[in-house]
Amino acid sequence: MTAEYRSPTSARTGWLVINADDWGRDAATTDRTLDCIRAGSVSAVSAMMFMEDSERAAAIAREEGIDTGLHLNFTCPFSANRPPARLVEHQQRLSAYLRSHRFASAVFHPRLTRSFEYVIETQLEEFRRLYDVAPARLDGHHHMHLCANIVFCRLLPAGALVRRNFSFGPGEKSIGNRVYRAAIDRVVSRRHRMMDFFFALPPFERRERLDRIFSLASRSAVEMETHPINSDEHRFLTGSELEQRLQELRVARPLAPIPASSDAQLPDRP
Repeated sequence: MTAEYRSPTSARTGWLVINADDWGRDAATTDRTLDCIRAGSVSAVSAMMFMEDSERAAAIAREEGIDTGLHLNFTCPFSANRPPARLVEHQQRLSAYLRSHRFASAVFHPRLTRSFEYVIETQLEEFRRLYDVAPARLDGHHHMHLCANIVFCRLLPAGALVRRNFSFGPGEKSIGNRVYRAAIDRVVSRRHRMMDFFFALPPFERRERLDRIFSLASRSAVEMETHPINSDEHRFLTGSELEQRLQELRVARPLAPIPASSDAQLPDRP
């Protein structure tokens, strides 16, 4: 038996957002993602700033009306032609720390507060310049938008739709891991909108996992993260299997009035 899913705000309707990360990172990533958008499988993208294809990707998004959020970047070197030197300096400082050990993102570093503030604000300004609007949806490269310095200093714009931690079922992660992720999500939800669930598209080998995710999306607000630059993901996103699955679901843009609940729980496995 599968436990019945209960959410006070999303029990009667389902939404699925298939979001492609790294929009604008380079031409290949943008073009692969655009294939999936035109195929109807990707409904939103998260754009990187100060990357080699950021300008062209923004022009495409404006022209084609692509729903675009900001993909904050603290760890991947900026590849645009001559990015601001001060930005590069601050980001290198953050990257060195965040990559220093496995749990660095979970540890608050008081001496890096100004660097986090500057790197976030500069990317917000660049998004506003390229897209002529402030981003209403934010996430982070390698999910670093949920690191301790950002969450506890409340550095993200209040009211934005912010990506939550990955959702896991019973037994998929340790209790400590799940408790920590739930605590961070609760803190974030006090100032931001959130989806009910968040999953990565792969792995594809476990079809029962995909069945379970799509079942949740029929009655809950679900975001699925994908990277179409990966050949297996691009193949799945443009293939017939996903097309058949999406016929039974509501694929939504994440800035629509999604009835999301920040404290929903995954049902137990069968």
